[in-house]
Amino acid sequence: MEKIWSIALIGLCVGVVGTGLGGMLTFFMRNPGNRFLSFILGLSSGLMLSIVCFDLLPEAFGMVQLYINILGIIVGVFVIAFVDGLLPKHNKDFIKTGILLGIGVALHNFPEGLAIGSGFIAADNLGIGIAIVIALHNMPEGISMAAPMRAGGMSSSKTFFYTVLAGIPMGIGAFMGAVLGEISEGFIAFCLSCAGGTMLYITCEELIPKSFSLKFKRISSFGIVLGFVVGIVISRIF
Repeated sequence: MEKIWSIALIGLCVGVVGTGLGGMLTFFMRNPGNRFLSFILGLSSGLMLSIVCFDLLPEAFGMVQLYINILGIIVGVFVIAFVDGLLPKHNKDFIKTGILLGIGVALHNFPEGLAIGSGFIAADNLGIGIAIVIALHNMPEGISMAAPMRAGGMSSSKTFFYTVLAGIPMGIGAFMGAVLGEISEGFIAFCLSCAGGTMLYITCEELIPKSFSLKFKRISSFGIVLGFVVGIVISRIF
């Protein structure tokens, strides 16, 4: 049982540190202007799209039949659209975007925690390798979540806190992965696809339109392309 709790703690640290490091960048965003915000929101959009399309979903597609992945994507879209409808509409729509992205990141972190937990049960070196890779992948997700929150006027400390909070489900997933051992690949793939669907919806429905709303569309577009390319590099290297 002691090993299981150790694995859960490792998963928690990976989730918190990964997204938290991305959130820490907000401490350097002192009174950002619309031009900079437009670029950083575009960059976050590109990063998110790239990670979903070249890392998250391909990993899920390699596990099970295509229809399970498509079902997961659809469920993820409908769930986050429902949550979006429940959130109050107010002037700080950028903060709402950040909250929705935080939910998507948290959903993503749970199945990744499952992978860490089951990896450690199979072999310690496998679990360590998975944990390192996931921590690196979570940094751009933390950035994508933090950027709209700062654009909405949220303080750096609160933004950092919420990015850390989004990493907690990874610890829960790691605990369950260690307890259950070899979890069904179908379940993990469905969870990953569901998270991918939520992130696609949030990026296309919220993040990209918000970046364009700041009146610097060309700068935002450059940010999207750069973020997309950086996301590809991250996916290929790690």
